[in-house]
Amino acid sequence: MQPGKKSLFLALLASGLLLAFLGGEPGRRLAFLARQRAAAPQDWPRWADSSLLRSFAEPAELRGEPGRSPRARREARLRIYRHSRCRMETCFDLARCEARGFKVFVYPAGPQAPPSESYRKVLAALRESRYLTARPEEACLFVLSIDTLDRDRLSSRYVRSLDAQIRRVPLWNGGRNHLVFSLFAGTWPAYAEDLGFDPGQAILAKASFDAETFRPGFDVSIPLFPSEHPQKGGERGWLAQAARPPPKKYLLAFKGKRYLTGIGSDTRNALRHLHNGRDIISLTTCKHGRDWEKHKDPRCDRDNSDYDRFDYQELLHNSTFCIIPRGRRLGSFRFLEALQAACVPVLLSNGWELPFSEVIDWRKSAIVGDERLLLQIPSTVRCVHSDRILAFQQQTQFLWEAYFSSVEKIVQTTLEIIKDRIFRRESRPKVMWNTLPGGLLVLPEFSTHLRDFPFYHLQHGSSPSSKFTALIRAVSPVVSLSQPILKLIQAVSRSQHCAQILVLWSCEKPPPPHGKWPQTAVPLTVIHGRRKVSDRFFPHSAIGTDSVLSLDEHAGLSTSEVDFAFVVWRSFPDRIVGFPVRSHFWDAGLGRWGYTSRRTNEFSMVLTAAAFYHRYYHSLFTTHLPASLRGWIDQLSTCDDILMNFLVSAVTRLPPIEVSQRKQHPEAPQQVSKGAAASGGPLHFAQRQDCINRFAAWFGYMPLVHSQLRLDPVLFKDQVSVLRKKYRHLEKS
Repeated sequence: MQPGKKSLFLALLASGLLLAFLGGEPGRRLAFLARQRAAAPQDWPRWADSSLLRSFAEPAELRGEPGRSPRARREARLRIYRHSRCRMETCFDLARCEARGFKVFVYPAGPQAPPSESYRKVLAALRESRYLTARPEEACLFVLSIDTLDRDRLSSRYVRSLDAQIRRVPLWNGGRNHLVFSLFAGTWPAYAEDLGFDPGQAILAKASFDAETFRPGFDVSIPLFPSEHPQKGGERGWLAQAARPPPKKYLLAFKGKRYLTGIGSDTRNALRHLHNGRDIISLTTCKHGRDWEKHKDPRCDRDNSDYDRFDYQELLHNSTFCIIPRGRRLGSFRFLEALQAACVPVLLSNGWELPFSEVIDWRKSAIVGDERLLLQIPSTVRCVHSDRILAFQQQTQFLWEAYFSSVEKIVQTTLEIIKDRIFRRESRPKVMWNTLPGGLLVLPEFSTHLRDFPFYHLQHGSSPSSKFTALIRAVSPVVSLSQPILKLIQAVSRSQHCAQILVLWSCEKPPPPHGKWPQTAVPLTVIHGRRKVSDRFFPHSAIGTDSVLSLDEHAGLSTSEVDFAFVVWRSFPDRIVGFPVRSHFWDAGLGRWGYTSRRTNEFSMVLTAAAFYHRYYHSLFTTHLPASLRGWIDQLSTCDDILMNFLVSAVTRLPPIEVSQRKQHPEAPQQVSKGAAASGGPLHFAQRQDCINRFAAWFGYMPLVHSQLRLDPVLFKDQVSVLRKKYRHLEKS
C-alpha cells in the first residue's frame, strides 16, 4: 500500500475508534436523523404527557379515511379527476380570450328540469354580468345551464345522467374553456370528491375543496352558501365600518351537530372537551337525522339538554371567536355566518382549500387551526392581543361585504380571478383584493398602480395631483356674452388649482368658433358629446388630472368657492365633494324611497352640477354599471347625478361632503327630451324618486348614507376683519 493511502486509512480507522470510545452518541444521532428522513410519516400526535393530556381520538382515527392507504386515496382521486394536472397553460385556450377579450357565454336553457334556486341565482348573476355575450363565437368562457351544484346522489336536487347531458353540449370540447359550479360532491358514507360526471378540462368553482384535489391556478374554491343566500346586495356586516365592538360575553363558541358515526365525527365528538361553561361555550347535539336514536350514546341526553339552553344567534353575536369545524364535508355554512357576525373564525378542517385563497389573505381575518391540536385552541385564542382581534373583526366585515354577502359577488369574484389569470399584465396586485374597496371595484383596465386610484393615498402617505380638470356640460347655444357658462369659465380659470377646462358640447347647434370663447390662462377644449346625460361621466382621454370638477352650464360659482372645495377634496379623494345637496328618505306610507331637495339637517347626495370627484369614477361608471341602466337614464335625460352618488357611496360606504357656498343652488335643469318632465316640476321629482327606487333595486340595497357634516373655512362668518380670511369672497352675496 502506498504511504499516502496508508496514512488516510489509518486516520479514518482512528476516527472510528474515537467515536466508538466516546459512546457513539453523535453517530447514533446521525443515524437517527437519516432514518427519520427516510421513514414513512409516523402516527400523530404521540403525546409525551399522555397521562396529563387526555386523548380524544385514537391515532388510527387521525390518519384520514379508515382502511385506505395514501396510494388508494390517490388512485381514487385520479379516477375522479382525470385531468388533475391541468393548468391555464395546458387545459385552457388562452389565445381565444386574448383575441376576443374576456366574454362569458351562458348556454340557453334546454329541455332538462328547471335549476335549483341556488343555481338560478348563479345563472342570473352571470346573465347580468358586464362580461356576458350572446354570441358563442365571441366567448372566452362558457357556463352550462344544466344544474351542477348538488352532486350528492341522495339529494332531491341531484341531476341524474348528467355526464350524458353534458356530452351532448355541442361546444363542450372535453370541458376546455368551461366553468362548472358545484357546492356538494360525494355522498354517504365516505363523501368522496365524486361529481358523478367527468369535468374534463373544465375549471371547477367548487365548495369544500380538498387541497389534494384542488388544481392551483386553475380551479377556484368558493364558499358553501345556503339556498336562501341573497342574489344581490345582501345584508351588511354586524360591525359598523371602523367601529370598535363592545366587549363580548364569550371568548370562544360553537353550537352545532355532533356526528355519532362516519366522516367528520372525530372532530365534532371532541369539541365537548373545550366547554367550560364560562367564557368558552361548545355545545353539540346528536338529535338529527332519521336514525340518530339507533346510534345514541350515553352523552346524547345531556348534550341535547345543554344544547337547548343557548340561542345560536346570540352565541354568534356575543362571541369573539367562533369554532368552524368540518362537517361531513370540509366546508360549512357557519363560515359565512361567522364572517357576517364579526366573529373571528377558528377553522378546524384539515386540508380545506379556503374560498378564494388565491387572492384573499386569510391570515388577516381567521385562525387556521389543526384538528389534531384541538385542545390547544383555547390557549391559542387567549394569546391574541385585543388590537389584533379588532383588526381580525374589521377584516371579516370587509371580506363579507366585498365578496360573500350575495351570490352575485361570489360569482363576480370567481370571474375576476379567472380574468386576472388570463390577462396577467392587467391583473390586480394582492393588496387590492385585501383592502377597501376590494378587487371587484378596482378595474385593472384603468391601472394596476395603487397611486392612480382614490382609495390608497392614506395607507401609502401619498396625495392626489395638485390640479383639477373642469368639465362643463353645455346644452344651450352660446348667443350672448352675458351667458352664465362664459362667466363660469372665467371664474374657474382664475383658480390657482385649475389645469384645464373641457366643455362637453351636448347641444344640437354647433359650438361657437374658438375666438368667441373667453380668454383664459389655462387651455380650453371643446369635446363633442352624443347629447346624452351619461356622456359627462365617460372616461374622456383629455382628462389628465386625478380630480374632475363637474359643472352644469348654469352653475354660479366664484373662484374662492372652487379653491376651497378643491382643497377639501384633496383630503377626501375617494368621495364626492361639492355644493348642491339632496337627500333620500323612506316613505313608510308608500313603502318606497323618496327624494327631496328641502334644506334639512341631513343630506345623502351632492349633485354633480357643481362637485369634485376622482376621474376613476368615470371609468367605473362606464364599465361597472350595466348598459341597460345607463341607457335608461339617457332616455329620461335625468338621474345621472343620482346614479353617480349611488355608485360612489356603494364603493366607499361613506356619505359625500358638502362645502360652503354663497347661495343655495336650485335643482339643476336638465336637457329635456320629448316627453321628458320639465325641471323642478312635480313630474321631474316623481321621475327622480323612481330613479332612486330603481337604482336601489339594482344594487340590491340602499347604498346612500346620510350625513350632517358641512365643511367651512376657518373664520367663516366669524366677527373678524375680512382681510384675515383666506376665502373672503365666500361671504359675499
